[in-house]
Amino acid sequence: MKAVDVAIVGGGAVGAACARAAALRGLEVAIFEPGPDSAAASPASAGMLAAQIEPGDDVLVALSVRARDLYEPLAPALRETTGIDIGFWRSGIAAVAFDESAADRLKEEVARQRQAGLRCDWLDGDEVRERWPGAAPEGQGALLAPEDGALDPQALTRACLADARRLGATLHAEKVEALAITQDRVTGVVTARGTTPVEHAVLAAGVWSPQVRGLPHPLPVEPLRGQMAATAWPDGCPPAILYHDRGYVLARGADAVLGSTMERAGYDARVTNEGLAQIFRGAVRLLPALMTQPVQRMWAGLRPATPDGRPILGRDPDVERLWYATGHGRNGILLAALTGEITADLLTTGVPDVDIAPLRVDRFR
Repeated sequence: MKAVDVAIVGGGAVGAACARAAALRGLEVAIFEPGPDSAAASPASAGMLAAQIEPGDDVLVALSVRARDLYEPLAPALRETTGIDIGFWRSGIAAVAFDESAADRLKEEVARQRQAGLRCDWLDGDEVRERWPGAAPEGQGALLAPEDGALDPQALTRACLADARRLGATLHAEKVEALAITQDRVTGVVTARGTTPVEHAVLAAGVWSPQVRGLPHPLPVEPLRGQMAATAWPDGCPPAILYHDRGYVLARGADAVLGSTMERAGYDARVTNEGLAQIFRGAVRLLPALMTQPVQRMWAGLRPATPDGRPILGRDPDVERLWYATGHGRNGILLAALTGEITADLLTTGVPDVDIAPLRVDRFR
């Protein structure tokens, strides 16, 4: 097998972004992706860029805001080089409060975010319904993050892979079964067809990352099942992204994407009646007109979660030239482009312009 500078293990949104960024810096890149898996996280994602909406620690919020803002220049760049529109839509996201305690909590969050220099607004219940007629009739108000938005996750993955290949990367429809390590250094990746010699290996295989043999330590990444559904977007309702308690309704073209559950179900990516009932209860509360919309499709994906909710990025402390880009949980699409930039900087200069110390794998030791 021909040697390459870097093997990207995994071709979902994160792996594709890593491959593109590395190829842009002139590295010879091989992407190992066995093909579509119905349980994969990227295709199952809604594609929300909810940097200011979902609760997270200060490290994660700062990382998320920076990651979200990268899509402003990336979307037109990818359209120009690949012809693929990733559906980047910066329409704002509203986190709705349905009782006084939730309203008080969100108002405090608005104040905290403004103090941190972020754009964030409080809308009272009437303002919410004026902006989005038919939305949240019981809502007492909403935190509006006007710079948050969404994109099409499958289009993002396709575009990054296409751009990486335009830049010379090769795509191998093979599963990496093991890492070849010699004298505490990665020397190759092993598939059913043999070993490809590599200078570097980037592990970006989502929930399947811990299953790659040869890792120096067990990787604390576990699957969390997220179930989703889609209906038509109701007539007369302006497009919106509405959020409450980890559930959401998102307009994508003529469709409404409804989500999502967070379940420990191992590697079981089946849709369940209980999961769908939970999704619909939350969605109809946010947008009652969905009650009359028939379900067009249902699906589920497995998100790679870590114990502290932060991704695992950066070098392995014990094996040279082994890099991690995994464990992104619900934030894989949001953080994909930034993860690519960080990883490519590490591969070429060793120094990213983001402090990734809180994201290193050895924090779990």
